[in-house]
Amino acid sequence: MRLFVSVDLPDDLAEPVADLQDEFSDASGLTVTDPEQAHVTLKFLGDVDGERVPDLESELEAAVADAGVDPFTVRYGGLGVFPSLEYISVVWFGTETGGEELTALHEAIEERTTEMGFEAESHEFTPHVTLARMEHAGGKELVQELVREREPTVGETRVEEVRLTESTLTEEGPVYSTVARFPLDE
Repeated sequence: MRLFVSVDLPDDLAEPVADLQDEFSDASGLTVTDPEQAHVTLKFLGDVDGERVPDLESELEAAVADAGVDPFTVRYGGLGVFPSLEYISVVWFGTETGGEELTALHEAIEERTTEMGFEAESHEFTPHVTLARMEHAGGKELVQELVREREPTVGETRVEEVRLTESTLTEEGPVYSTVARFPLDE
């Protein structure tokens, strides 16, 4: 099973995400993500043996409790790229509020999953939602211009749970399904 831990954006933000993606429609080499599947990845786990899932679920439940994060509001907005504006592989929007809580969740999950033997993150955590991936640099200048000049607000939502999500790769792109939900403490 190809798994990751996420905070998913609600359906009502899919349209604002798609609208933001439309601003990049003239950038050649850019492949947009499915706005219906928009999420913040707290931890990418990769291929996991199905037999490990019950242990993983109990560790994730404990990690969410360890984080001590109550339900909170995230306001999504701003634009960024990875790894840099000179070499763009991913275009994303970030958080205007709620980033601290997302980071606390990430850190607690990172600690528990690395103790289980999952690979540690090689870079600092930046709470973000992937808008598009750059396959070639044809539209790089347009992307650079939009990232430098635009400060969009995508919308806000209440975060009440973290999900363990399975990603099944298909010819039409990845299909996500929820394996388990971990509610935040009230």
